[in-house]
Amino acid sequence: MVKIMITGYPSLENAFEALNLRADAYIMKPVNLEKLLKVVEEKLKEQEEAERMTEEKVKEWIENRIRKLGRKHYPE
Repeated sequence: MVKIMITGYPSLENAFEALNLRADAYIMKPVNLEKLLKVVEEKLKEQEEAERMTEEKVKEWIENRIRKLGRKHYPE
């Protein structure tokens, strides 16, 4: 999930609150729709890349375990 905080009352306090709430972006009103779309696209792309990396790590771990198990049963 991408979390974007949009505020009509920008302040340092609000920005810190957004960070504490783990917002992915902090945007001030009036909202520029092009900028908002760009932020959403970037965050979704980052999320997809992170998920892909996780899948690759899981596959790598499984392959390593299979190799290790194979060595136990069929020593070189």
